[in-house]
Amino acid sequence: MPRRLSGDKRELCYPFIFERGPSTDFEVQSDELCSQVGFARALLSQELASETALLEELQPELERIQTLVYHLNGSVRGRLAVQEADLTWLKARYDHHHAFGTVGGFVLPTGSPGVMALHLCRSGAKKCIRQLVRCEAEGLEVHERLLRLCNLLTNYFFCLTVRLKAQLGQEETPFVSQSY
Repeated sequence: MPRRLSGDKRELCYPFIFERGPSTDFEVQSDELCSQVGFARALLSQELASETALLEELQPELERIQTLVYHLNGSVRGRLAVQEADLTWLKARYDHHHAFGTVGGFVLPTGSPGVMALHLCRSGAKKCIRQLVRCEAEGLEVHERLLRLCNLLTNYFFCLTVRLKAQLGQEETPFVSQSY
């Protein structure tokens, strides 16, 4: 039996919170990702205070990422709000950051608090992909652009961690799996 909601709006954080479908879980997950990006922005604004040019480059970029994540958020239940131009822009930003350096193989997620916040964003974007897969498995239409965006976000965040660690003189810690 569906849960009855109070008529008091202060007692309801989100209109779909009691739904059982996977789209609600996706919306909660992508909302968390948007907050993680905001947290990364806050930490990086402190860590990069003396790197004004880099900070001036990253702050509007990460703000646009937050907007993209919120467009992603509503694009399963509502109208598709992610455009091909958004992916083109994000690919260009990935390429820009990738030009500063890459790593070969697996590395442990380490670094300063701002870099670690970006690693959490990377992980959060992966969770969004998995939740989109669940949405599709439950019969919901998931536009391929949403899956592409989440994969691209995952790679973008990793690439940005590599760039920032190199620029800030932080070492990568290689990881060699004993499983694969």
